[in-house]
Amino acid sequence: MTDDISTLPVRPTGLDDLQDLVGQDIGPTDWVTVTQELVNAFAEVTDDHQWIHVDPERAATSPLGTTIAHGLLVLSLGPGLSYKLMSFDGFAHGLNYGYDKVRFVSPLPVGSRIRMRMQVLGAEAAGGGIQIRTLQTFEREGQEKPVAVAESLARVVA
Repeated sequence: MTDDISTLPVRPTGLDDLQDLVGQDIGPTDWVTVTQELVNAFAEVTDDHQWIHVDPERAATSPLGTTIAHGLLVLSLGPGLSYKLMSFDGFAHGLNYGYDKVRFVSPLPVGSRIRMRMQVLGAEAAGGGIQIRTLQTFEREGQEKPVAVAESLARVVA
């Protein structure tokens, strides 16, 4: 693997490559617009129809002035955005293993654009494969404070 992580996605092929990425910032991804249609679809799938997410008229009278995306919707964008930053096509397969520390730092108004940055925190042999710990930071366009920050765990098998 090359030391240049300006070409995305980064394509590690083994434990050594992943360990070389520890401490590196990767990204950001391109911007993604979070639409009311996406929020409504997420509400349908999760059966979370809280008005601040799905009722634009009522939300307009709230202190936020608009509907906002579910925090878990933002988190659920993580895997897809991660693939744009790091490809595991050099491995037999990969799995989401879970999350440690997840924080929804600020609301994401519907119609906003977000992107993700990732930092590799660690990579080690585990369970017949490699466990990778990354920090995913979801940024809202025009806002310094992140929308969400999560430590993600993944496993890949060579």
